[in-house]
Amino acid sequence: MTRNFENEPMMEVYIFETTQNLEQLEQVIICSEKNGGFTPDDVSEIFRFMHTIKGSSAMMLFDNIEKVAHVVEDIFYFIREQKPDGLDFSAVSDLVLECVDFIKAEVKKIADLSDADGDPVFLIEQLNTFLDELRNIFGAESNQNKNQKKQQQYYIPQEKKQDLPSTEDWLAQESGMASEGACYHVIVHYDDDCKMENIRAYTLVFGLAEMVEEVYYLPADIADNPQTASYIRENGFEIFFKTEISYEEIKAHFENIIYIDQLLFREIEDHRLDAFRNTPKEAPSIDNFALPDRDLCMPASSPANVIVTEDPQKNNTTATQKMISVNVDKLDNLMNLVGELMITESMVTQCPEVEAIQSENFHKASIELHKITVELQDMVMSIRMVPLSTTFVKMNRIVRDMCKKLNREVVLDLYGEETEVDKNIIEHISDPLMHIIRNAIDHGIESEAERLAKGKDKAGHIVLEAKNVGSDVLIVIKDDGRGLNKERILEKARQNDLLTKPEAEMSDRDIFKLILLPGFSTKENITEFSGRGVGMDVVTKNLDEVGGTVLVDSEVDHGTTITLKIPLTLAIVEGMNIRVGKSRYTIPITTISESFRPDQKDCMMDPDNNEMVMIRGQCYPILRLHQHYQIKNAETDLTKGILIMVEQEEKVICVFADELLGQQQVVVKALPNYVNSMKKILGLAGCTLLPDGSISLIMDISGLTGLRVQ
Repeated sequence: MTRNFENEPMMEVYIFETTQNLEQLEQVIICSEKNGGFTPDDVSEIFRFMHTIKGSSAMMLFDNIEKVAHVVEDIFYFIREQKPDGLDFSAVSDLVLECVDFIKAEVKKIADLSDADGDPVFLIEQLNTFLDELRNIFGAESNQNKNQKKQQQYYIPQEKKQDLPSTEDWLAQESGMASEGACYHVIVHYDDDCKMENIRAYTLVFGLAEMVEEVYYLPADIADNPQTASYIRENGFEIFFKTEISYEEIKAHFENIIYIDQLLFREIEDHRLDAFRNTPKEAPSIDNFALPDRDLCMPASSPANVIVTEDPQKNNTTATQKMISVNVDKLDNLMNLVGELMITESMVTQCPEVEAIQSENFHKASIELHKITVELQDMVMSIRMVPLSTTFVKMNRIVRDMCKKLNREVVLDLYGEETEVDKNIIEHISDPLMHIIRNAIDHGIESEAERLAKGKDKAGHIVLEAKNVGSDVLIVIKDDGRGLNKERILEKARQNDLLTKPEAEMSDRDIFKLILLPGFSTKENITEFSGRGVGMDVVTKNLDEVGGTVLVDSEVDHGTTITLKIPLTLAIVEGMNIRVGKSRYTIPITTISESFRPDQKDCMMDPDNNEMVMIRGQCYPILRLHQHYQIKNAETDLTKGILIMVEQEEKVICVFADELLGQQQVVVKALPNYVNSMKKILGLAGCTLLPDGSISLIMDISGLTGLRVQ
């Protein structure tokens, strides 16, 4: 594939649709395994997915993907037509998933603007060998079924009758099955919401190339003329071709093409193609192309096999017709524009000169503007929200592969997968979930013999659950395995010099959280200490990037629970603006427990000379922001400033500031590069622009409370 196409809409459509098809195909395979084998619907669905991938890949000239998909399609065509008994479903699933992985890797290369240069030779040899074995084992039975004629069904939806030749004209020409070397005339009508009909038509023709001797189609300039899309939408896409492929196979090819609303399929006489054979070689356009003899479309005396069908999935497309796919970059740009609109609206309506205007109508208009701006922001935020279901169901594949590899039986239960988070958050939690579940199976879940000896079910259980808690989402991964061993974790931490404070001061959670530190794992066998360290530093790394936190709880022989706390969105934060000297800071409102001005008698120093404040009988540490950030001309008297109690993961501190400026929704902006390098030291999560034009730094409370792993 040349780089000339890498930025075209065709490439975007190809990557999106192929990725969607692969994900759905993977889930069909996994579900069929759980149900004990392929149902006829499963086989047809897998065949359709591979048929689509094959055709679109061939059109885009990704030959290696097309060849792999083609052989898988052949296997499932055989299974669909012959319905072999005693099929090794597990072997078929392994092969198909191996192909899915190969195609995914190639599509990833394409999306990264690299060449799809993977070598599929070994994979294709495996597939062909398996197909040959199927034919050898089930071939005799299949030959008996192959010659059986199937009852044909004819149906023309009432609303489309005026767009097609009369039913009588078509059905009156019906005769027996077509002979070899037959010629066909096909009219395709795509779904109303299909879009890019010319590209799909070209994909259809390209997929026919290896099946036919000659092919002609109208309009003929579908590859070069975007206007042909509207023509096909109104008039349909006509194809004339000659082939030696059997009637059943060529019919099946068309019936498995997606996005087809209606398909009219009939045999014509060979001489009816002469008009096309005599047409000049250059592809004509819609404007100058005319069939030399329109009667050739429906000769009164020629034998024909006619199929006029409606897409069986048509009844399920009502909802999907209201859905469109949008490039995520456009959503990001829209979110940025809405953020700028919110900032500008605040700068205008909260400007001192504007607030001084004595006009009731002006202030009513300002209130209405603010209301519309907030509604617009909420709408854009809702557009960016996507359910966790896609990420969650991918974990089924991890469990399936690990169970086969380790010869274990593990059941994965999913709950709350409909929970929605910002699409940018989704991108950062897939890898953490994968590592946690992989390690739960590899090192947490015991072997069958060990589980039975402990009185447990032979099958291990992992629960993956998501739920909303205020403006955060909690993702809980819980297993019923052997749990974590505190003594061995501490021993390994001591060996690797990973302890950051005395062991006596560490809670169970502090100890368990050591497994998330980079360098905790070594090349030795991690299972000696209920290891969960392999790659687990990825969890904290990815969660840090989205302002999330991790909690680890465990009980020996009862299992381990890892909780990921992530924000709903990174784009807009409900915050409390504070002042320290001439500087402005914003604290996420969800982390604030209370704010107060202390009495002098409640302030004290602990034995380590740290400032503390007594509140309702409990002492909490005080963090003076002016000292932490070295701010001059700030308030230093605790009784004249304000203490804001903030809490994150059960850790509480009281932040000292000069004054509260008020609550406000702020648009989060990334820190400049020179500040970002100091992010962990400064305890900052970003910045925002306030209505008066000043910059406020958004505080990273988990960093301030010492929760982030340094």
